[in-house]
Amino acid sequence: MAWEQDEIRNLKENRYIVIDEEPCKIKKIDVSKPGKHGEAKARIEAIGIFDGKKHSMINPVTHKVKVPIIDKKKGQVISLSGDEAKIMDLNDYKTFNIAIDDDEILENIEQGQEVNYMTAMGRKKITRI
Repeated sequence: MAWEQDEIRNLKENRYIVIDEEPCKIKKIDVSKPGKHGEAKARIEAIGIFDGKKHSMINPVTHKVKVPIIDKKKGQVISLSGDEAKIMDLNDYKTFNIAIDDDEILENIEQGQEVNYMTAMGRKKITRI
């Protein structure tokens, strides 16, 4: 299980949420006042970590949602081939391949460099060189 549950009322901007099975970073939360026959509702706008698309949802503030468990780690670039890098984790020395989708990172990445990467829900992404 790469996520946990939490109520919408406990979420804050710049934290993470799962919308449509995609881990997303919350950009904006708007909460409406409770009505005569209902409870307060929250509108969440977020950007997908891996797909970069805008996701949104509207639910009552007491609704439980998935919150991804994000691990931020360091690794070293072993080799590069096209838009894919072979990375070695600096803690447990395991190697794995990561597809590089950010043009800025792709231009500046070199063999032997240390990189920061994140893992969420079984997927990995390089965040910083």
